[in-house]
Amino acid sequence: MNAVPETPQAGHPRRWAILAVLVISLLVVVLDNTVLNVALRIIADPQQGLGATQSELEWAINSYTLVFAGLLFTAGILADRLGRRIALIAGLTLFGIASLISAYAGSPDQLIAARAVMGLGAAAVMPATLSIIANVFEPRERGRAIGVWAGAVGLAVALGPILGGFLLEHFWWGSVFLINVPIVVAGVALVAILVPESRDPKPGRIDVLGVLLSIIGLTLLTYGVIKGGEDGFGDTLAWAPLAGGLLVLAGFVLYERRIEFPSLDVRLFGNRQFSASTAMIGLVFFAAMGSMFFGAFYLQLVRDYGPLASGALFVPFAVGQMVFAPISSTMVKRFGPKLVSTVGLLLVALGLAAWLPIGADTPIAVVALAFFVQGVGMANVMPPATESIMSALPREKAGVGSAVSNTIRQLGGALGVAVLGAVLSSVYRDNLGAATDGLPGAAADAARESISGAYAVAAQAGPAGPGLIAGANEAFITAMHWATAGSLVFALLGALVAAIFLPGRRPGARPAPVLAEEQGVALVEA
Repeated sequence: MNAVPETPQAGHPRRWAILAVLVISLLVVVLDNTVLNVALRIIADPQQGLGATQSELEWAINSYTLVFAGLLFTAGILADRLGRRIALIAGLTLFGIASLISAYAGSPDQLIAARAVMGLGAAAVMPATLSIIANVFEPRERGRAIGVWAGAVGLAVALGPILGGFLLEHFWWGSVFLINVPIVVAGVALVAILVPESRDPKPGRIDVLGVLLSIIGLTLLTYGVIKGGEDGFGDTLAWAPLAGGLLVLAGFVLYERRIEFPSLDVRLFGNRQFSASTAMIGLVFFAAMGSMFFGAFYLQLVRDYGPLASGALFVPFAVGQMVFAPISSTMVKRFGPKLVSTVGLLLVALGLAAWLPIGADTPIAVVALAFFVQGVGMANVMPPATESIMSALPREKAGVGSAVSNTIRQLGGALGVAVLGAVLSSVYRDNLGAATDGLPGAAADAARESISGAYAVAAQAGPAGPGLIAGANEAFITAMHWATAGSLVFALLGALVAAIFLPGRRPGARPAPVLAEEQGVALVEA
């Protein structure tokens, strides 16, 4: 992420063992994100889980993401200043403690708070692992090391939902967080033994005010969107946080433009190619992460698949990326970023469009194929976006550009979950209709809040239960189609940005050098 001192030509003698330790350290962060989608339905269940509402589940995802995105750049500077090994150990320890608290959380609010602390730990882990790799491997081997790192983590992305499903079918919901603890213990011990300490002799300054403004602004904005989905955007508790969030973020941008060491270098967005590339990344993650959110409920409630089976159905998304991401890099060299990224975003849109006709009885192979096509499309977005970002900036700004694009990825995903979740909630509630007639007031309110609430009420409603479930399923599928249409618009908007603003292939021109770190992060976060 940040500048590192030049490494010796021979590299560290234990560099491959160190790489294995760094992979273990990052696995814990990746596994946590991939298993959470599988656990959403059980966490929402009042008998088996915490009885979390849909908005609370959105916050369980976004509290992690917002903290991670807000502190990613600052955590990298702290690691450069204080030492990367100590930053990695501190991040892993914090992540492990927060995972333990998450596993035994007694309420949705406790889970949301613990997930925010997990985001803080993850923000320390990600840049530290990349900086250590850059420090212990000489430049000639660094690309291969990042390839091993990204490939191993890519495998974890594919296996994570299956592991989560297995745990949920044999243990309680907290096991998906508890599994992090032994990995963290092993990681901390191995980092302390094997990884050498390193620092940047000229680290950047820490922008405390900028970090606080960004997190406050984004949290207010996200709260307003989620609250608007629950109660309508005319409600004061919806539009007031939205307006406040926008004002705080405007102040953040003005402040960042004036200081020498900003937490987010907004001046880079004056470069049209850089702006277009990062916008494209934000748009595609907005579309993809929002669709993953409603896909989890569709599979486990409407289709009645268990956690293991529904987890397996997410795997084609990861497989599509693992198979096609390496090919995409070659395609960028041959055809240029414009064509490859436009085709990739159109494939994402095609995968999303496949959800529009999906109903309660659609062959499940269609769902798996939709996830796979979406994954293939994502694989053909990240390498051209990366190449375009790196070619738009001078080499000395490459690390900063990498950090900015990583932050935009996280924010795009968080806002996708919030906005599309709000659409899902609002349309579901408007279409539930007479299915709640005859229910007591509190039960009817719970059923109208989300499909998970409707299923919980139906289990206690006796003869009225099957009718409520049928009505909830129908209302949810209608809402899912509206949310899908929203995600499709953002994917197509990304394709339009790519087609208009990204550079095409320049005959005879050599591709811009792409940081191995950026390629690795692109694969992992996708």
